[in-house]
Amino acid sequence: MSDFTHIDNNGKVTMVDVGEKQVTHRVAVARSIVLLPGEVLAKLTDGDIQTKKGSVFQTAIIAGIMAAKKTGDLIPLCHPLGLENCAIDIHLNEVKELVIDCTVSITAKTGIEMEALVGASIAALTVYDMCKALSHDIVIKETKLMQKTGGKNDFRRA
Repeated sequence: MSDFTHIDNNGKVTMVDVGEKQVTHRVAVARSIVLLPGEVLAKLTDGDIQTKKGSVFQTAIIAGIMAAKKTGDLIPLCHPLGLENCAIDIHLNEVKELVIDCTVSITAKTGIEMEALVGASIAALTVYDMCKALSHDIVIKETKLMQKTGGKNDFRRA
């Protein structure tokens, strides 16, 4: 059981004790990929989609940032963190998939992978919410950690 960070030696759920950890500068990047059907892609102009609710991508960026800041309230064992920065980039890749990258940073004792993952996920869900009137064939294909630095182990996905 001790291989899992949120399970103690007695098999009980626990919050990770970061009291003795070193403060380091930490950065995490997560990515969500959203597949937009043709009728939604047809509405893309000047790098965004405008709906009756407003700018899709700008709203998704704000939602993702707000969610990243609230990760400690959403995921039960995450430490509440005051992020130093959170940036979300939204663009179409070469195969017309919507790519949402959430980059977060902090100088702290614990990592921020979950904040990046939550930010990218909620931005993707916001795109779905704002475009669902056009089509329910929108698919949030995947959300994954792309990289993290500053903790015990750095990680970078190829």
